[in-house]
Amino acid sequence: MAKTGKKLTAAQKRARKKAREERQKKYMWVFMNGKQVRIKRPPTIEEMDMDEFIRCNADPIWLHQNEMRQLMAMNDHDGEEL
Repeated sequence: MAKTGKKLTAAQKRARKKAREERQKKYMWVFMNGKQVRIKRPPTIEEMDMDEFIRCNADPIWLHQNEMRQLMAMNDHDGEEL
């Protein structure tokens, strides 16, 4: 007969669950070359991708100072009065 493993205590179960949750936040699974591999998740701000967050919240002066001119909106009607 096969040996059965020891049962975990409640504290051990909680610690294992917490470690799993942290690992899931830090890594994600993707397919590369037909195999499933774990890679680090891209950095996020408020559950948004960093590029998307910058695109939504940055003002034109900050974008210009940080050489992100490609993200600046090309709207000619900014600042014109009707």
